[in-house]
Amino acid sequence: MKTLRECVQEALVKKVAVGHFNISNLEGFWAVARAAQALSVKTGHDIPVIIGVSEGERDFVGVAQARALVDSVNVMKNASGPTAGAPAYPPIYLNADHTYSYERVKEVIDAGYDSVIFDGAQMSFDDNITTTKKCVEYAHAKNPSVILEAELGFIGKSSEVHDAIPAGVSFGDEALTKVDEAKTFITATGADMFAPAIGNMHGLLKNMPKPALNIPRIAEISQAVGIPLVLHGGSGDSESDLVAAIDAGIAIVHINTELRVAYRNALRLSLQDNPDEVAPYRYLKPAVQAMQAVVEEKLAIFNKL
Repeated sequence: MKTLRECVQEALVKKVAVGHFNISNLEGFWAVARAAQALSVKTGHDIPVIIGVSEGERDFVGVAQARALVDSVNVMKNASGPTAGAPAYPPIYLNADHTYSYERVKEVIDAGYDSVIFDGAQMSFDDNITTTKKCVEYAHAKNPSVILEAELGFIGKSSEVHDAIPAGVSFGDEALTKVDEAKTFITATGADMFAPAIGNMHGLLKNMPKPALNIPRIAEISQAVGIPLVLHGGSGDSESDLVAAIDAGIAIVHINTELRVAYRNALRLSLQDNPDEVAPYRYLKPAVQAMQAVVEEKLAIFNKL
């Protein structure tokens, strides 16, 4: 199986993006895996996908358990017995999303994750460089194929539906990641991928659409740093913005809040329609299907299908 690093480089060349979808439970995992499988079968070629687990999600799912879930699907490519002849899953990778300390970065690298983001966006510029560089050095010494992603610019922390723009988040030019600072940051840290603030934010806005992404700034940063860029907070962004961002240098797009909303809404309806049902695999099935539909839709956009 190709490494995630190889998949991301191929995406850059093809001007597509690898979809990154956060999970909090087994239902989310199967929604992502089955969506990637369905689209791969439909297109006749592998559509790789990334499973993301933030610190809070890892605490709920389990650090080792998330790794085992992804491994269990990847080995099915060579399966025999009851699963023989079934459509194989495309490559599925595991990312430790938003990780806020060196100790927790080290934890997931030791657990065999394919990538991890150290999020020092709320640190001072110099402290962010110092800790990011330390994480990069550990990652590359432990496993040269693991990806260490870094972040510069604050876009919020909560993947939820907000009543208003979260405190500390701004879309003005002064709040965007600056090109010269991005270049200095990547040169100093040696990070493999970079998540800038380019008009994006985590979560959705309840009573208004999300502001447009700053596509020219994405292109400028991409040219300056020369490494793959990652778009966090992709939920709610327009298809045209997502495609333009990918053309400008985005190689991975993160989706979380839209999955959470789909899960909640479908589960609520399922319980209302079947108030006497007590078998979780029955009343949870619509929630899995709802999330799978979101993932398939996003993967089609990211891969320009």
